[in-house]
Amino acid sequence: MRGTGGAGAAGTAGVTGATGAAGAGGGGGGVNLLALRSHNAALVLDLLRTAGDEGISRLELAERTGLTPQAVSKITARLRENGLVAEAGRRASTGGKPRTVLRLVPEAGHAVGVHLDRDEVRVVLVDLRGTVVGERRAALDLGAGAEAVLGAVGETVAGVLPGGFAGGSGLRPGLGVGLEGDVRPGVAGSDGGSRPESTGLGGVSLPGPAGLDDGSRPGVAGFDGGLLPGPAGLDPSLLGVGVALPGPLDHVRGVLHRVTGFPGWDGFPLREALAGRLGVPVVVDKDTNAAALGLAAGGEGGSFAYLHLGTGLGAGLVIGGSVHRGARTGAGEFGHQVIQLDGPLCTCGDRGCVEALCLAAVARGDLDEAARVLGAGAANLVGLLDIDVVLLGGRTVAAAPEAFTAGVGAVLEARSRRTGQDAVPVRVAPGGDGAVAVGAAQLVLGPVFGRGGG
Repeated sequence: MRGTGGAGAAGTAGVTGATGAAGAGGGGGGVNLLALRSHNAALVLDLLRTAGDEGISRLELAERTGLTPQAVSKITARLRENGLVAEAGRRASTGGKPRTVLRLVPEAGHAVGVHLDRDEVRVVLVDLRGTVVGERRAALDLGAGAEAVLGAVGETVAGVLPGGFAGGSGLRPGLGVGLEGDVRPGVAGSDGGSRPESTGLGGVSLPGPAGLDDGSRPGVAGFDGGLLPGPAGLDPSLLGVGVALPGPLDHVRGVLHRVTGFPGWDGFPLREALAGRLGVPVVVDKDTNAAALGLAAGGEGGSFAYLHLGTGLGAGLVIGGSVHRGARTGAGEFGHQVIQLDGPLCTCGDRGCVEALCLAAVARGDLDEAARVLGAGAANLVGLLDIDVVLLGGRTVAAAPEAFTAGVGAVLEARSRRTGQDAVPVRVAPGGDGAVAVGAAQLVLGPVFGRGGG
């Protein structure tokens, strides 16, 4: 059997988002065919995405995935039936008739990315290629309480969608396409004993964080496959909502911990609450992780640290092409490394944290000192992780990019002279202060294309 043996040829980094390609059956190593088929469809979709408008032929898809031509034909037929793929013309071949070229239909599916900051909410709508097609932002006080914050998020999400809310009708049947081409209402998970997952695009499901905990209803499709009459009737092409906000939090469960400066959120089930309000699958992650994921999906390779300086300071870490969250989503609490014993009090309760020192320097207008402090923290990361590049982002960096790249770069240059190693380059991350919201949308899109984002 050819099948998934050549999966790596497609260039998908860690296919943890497509339900785990080759799960062993309980009886002794049998292959999980449903998971394999989801995995294979994700490989095909990702190649169609990267091919752009020029498209790619079925033969090329078979060659680059290691799948048989017959398997590719079945997968692409399902994708075409559901409007995800269209013909992009014909291409001359070395022999025989010209090959039909296929392309992804970007507008066939959308994801929403939400950056929930301490003082504002920014929402973007992206298509299947990750292109931003709508954006909205509004002032917000993260300390105003759950109801006020959830209401603001719901209104801003509705405002970015072409149809907004449809007034309590529940989701219409959308892109919930099963492995055999059966259309499931709304999201997915309509068989009686299975865990509800998010929408399956031609056989690709969003597992894990996108579905709620076992035993709960996912906000749209119940275990019986019926639609919940919830408050949100959103665009039927909407795959889900990714939400990124300051940590600490539990990405797997979608539960907040003591958000720095806002301890009242401790234990709040944000994913479940938003899924119930919006009626679509929701994925929750730290703002810095989301931004790092978006950068990796956008082509930033290797291992890097994304340092986000805005209302707080944190890091998103990509190691070997994958976001490193740690065992408890605790990785990347960069701002709370202590670099001055008995220093000024930080909002986290400790003293002398990088965040406290850096934000204090920004507040008094000393950007050179802020950059020097940020550089000291970055040098610690470089020494610990031996990363390829440091990327800077966030609204404070966006307001004075040259000052921060020069200041951080100077500290790393000084370190390189002491160690005899090449200096790690410092750059401003692309995307400006919208990088977190765009990355949050990738929490939803990543698993569709086998990248395991959510």
